Amino acid sequence: MSQLRIENVTKFYGKHKALDSFTATFENGIHGILGPNGAGKTTLINVITKLLGASDGQVYFDDENILSMGRKYLSKIGYMPQYPQFYPNFTAYQMMKYMAALKNIKDDNRIKELLSFVNLSNDADKKVGAYSGGMRQRLAVACAMINDPALLIFDEPTAGLDPKERMRFRSTVSEIAENRIVLISTHIISDIEYMADDVVLLGDGRLMERGTPTELCEKLKGKVYNVSAKTEKEVDEASKLGVISSISHENEYNIRLISDNKMPENAVPTSPMLDDVFLYYFADRKE
Repeated sequence: MSQLRIENVTKFYGKHKALDSFTATFENGIHGILGPNGAGKTTLINVITKLLGASDGQVYFDDENILSMGRKYLSKIGYMPQYPQFYPNFTAYQMMKYMAALKNIKDDNRIKELLSFVNLSNDADKKVGAYSGGMRQRLAVACAMINDPALLIFDEPTAGLDPKERMRFRSTVSEIAENRIVLISTHIISDIEYMADDVVLLGDGRLMERGTPTELCEKLKGKVYNVSAKTEKEVDEASKLGVISSISHENEYNIRLISDNKMPENAVPTSPMLDDVFLYYFADRKE
């Protein structure tokens, strides 16, 4: 079993602290790094992939410092950036051959297997410039998998995808997650809810909370309520008690209220969801 250990990693951009003594250990399974835009997710991913150096702290893979591992570390990771870039005049097959050459992989069957796995076999000879967003994303997954990595990293992988392609991505990740560490950095809660075995809440560069989706929801037990309101004034009053989301329906407001405070008499306790967890920790933070 592989292990990625991050110890007290801090990263400054000038005077701005993007990561603040971040510490976590990841082993085989799907781990979601969840937080609002600006939370430090991409910075963390860039430090893990060695695209950025940390200002302080260390990262270890299987007890070896990644800075001393050199190409050995790079041979163990696969990375799909938020905005994957391809040569538009390359076909998907040519792009995969190029990525294989960079990783010193000469097995052509590996390329064919991966293109089949991401359902691009019939489009392997089509130029990538003509691909849809979903097809490009699937090609990016195949490229990230070319070296059969022990550590697979996705940065905002479903941003801009339609629901069908998002579901396809979730299914693909579930299939490839066995016997490897998968990190998914995102602000899309539903992706994490459906896929992740473990969720790290990252805010202002700090680890805010961690657990399974069920465990995180359990921490909010007794803090989430449904409240009905007739007027906007009542909605405003409810917002003073905590974090709310509201829907207007047939001249009535259905409010979901998340709070540590005492609730109004008409508040009905309800089961927390991961959306509630996100709002509880991040609603007042600037993105």
